[in-house]
Amino acid sequence: MKKHLYITAILLGLGLSARAQYTYTLRQCLEEGLANNYSLRITRNDEQISKNNATLGNAGYLPTVEFTAGYTGNNDNSNTEARSTGETTKARGVYDQTLDAGIDLNWTIFDGFNISTTYKQLQEMERLGATNTRIAIEDFIASLTAEYYNYIQQEIRLKNFRYAVTLSRERLRIVEERYHIGNFSRLDYQQATVDFNADRAQYIKQRELVHTSRINLNELMAAKDMDRPIKVKDSLIDVNEHLDFNELWNGTLNTNANLLQADQNTTIAQLDYKKVLSRNYPYVRLNAGYGYTLNKYDVNTTRKRSNWGFSGGITVGFNIFDGNRKREKRNASLAIRNAQLAREELEQGLRADLSNLWQAYRNNIRLLNLERQNLVSAKENHEIAKERYLLGDLSGIEMREAQKSLLDAEERILSAEYDTKMCEISLLQLSGKIAHYLE
Repeated sequence: MKKHLYITAILLGLGLSARAQYTYTLRQCLEEGLANNYSLRITRNDEQISKNNATLGNAGYLPTVEFTAGYTGNNDNSNTEARSTGETTKARGVYDQTLDAGIDLNWTIFDGFNISTTYKQLQEMERLGATNTRIAIEDFIASLTAEYYNYIQQEIRLKNFRYAVTLSRERLRIVEERYHIGNFSRLDYQQATVDFNADRAQYIKQRELVHTSRINLNELMAAKDMDRPIKVKDSLIDVNEHLDFNELWNGTLNTNANLLQADQNTTIAQLDYKKVLSRNYPYVRLNAGYGYTLNKYDVNTTRKRSNWGFSGGITVGFNIFDGNRKREKRNASLAIRNAQLAREELEQGLRADLSNLWQAYRNNIRLLNLERQNLVSAKENHEIAKERYLLGDLSGIEMREAQKSLLDAEERILSAEYDTKMCEISLLQLSGKIAHYLE
């Protein structure tokens, strides 16, 4: 008997650690993860890139100003023969120099609305970057919330298996005592031992699942120590049983990030079409500059000459034919239609997903209420069986069956709670309300 008590004490103490534990609420987990998660940080950097690109200069509104300077030296040898006298004049090592510097301005004043359309497109790309970040954040909140409640589920299951070990240990103690006084057979003692070891094995396996879930939580929160102990404040899976389908669907249509992303993709496609049409208009370009040139001559009658001053001009042009405009216009039109079809398909898919999740959500709530009733009956049945077993009116196999029925009822209610919570998380994500878990 003492031996079994000692073994159980060691078993139950395996999960204890001398390292400090961090106690987290769901909100604290989400806040730490949102701040540190590597994927989110990359997504935010991508959003910043799209924001940096949405400038007037990148669109082509602003002129370009360029400063240039140069120096040229020529070292020449020449023979010059006069026509009248036939005399040849030789020049060797003639070194002429040219030094020039200038500032040039080039500015496209009008480009068939291409510049203004490009700027609008860059602004839309900036908004799309913000939407992509929102989608990544919502996916992250859903993933971490699901893992948070999975960790709670695994912890509860671990407690249930620990309780099963306690029950089996108590049964083994009773059988061992009665075996020694001759009330139970060797077979009863061996069967109780087998059941006790089986429950211990389940408990050990469950500890591994708890550890895996803890690692997943730490990874999502980008913790430096993946194996750090975590203690969550919640000990139960709280289920919201009062969601409304119409409210969820209206939220999906109005705030779903993927629908917003599809609308933005359609707008970008329409702007691409306008950019193709802009080539049907003329363009106007302005150029101006100020330059300075210094020439030095080695043997010329003029030893040195300097020039400086302003220059300017305007260019008006029209692209009459480039061979691709018609094809690009057709393709841009098809791209708009594809974007619209993709949006309609997405809305249809969201409706289907919402309907399926809603049905699963309602069914799980009904199952949850039914399993709650079953758990009450299973507890009563176990208490009755335990009393009869202590009186010797119930066999070990029947006692084991009552114990298994209780554990199965607890497992089913736990699974129903977790499945309902997963449906709740998915429904809130579809309706754009997943940030509710940060409140």
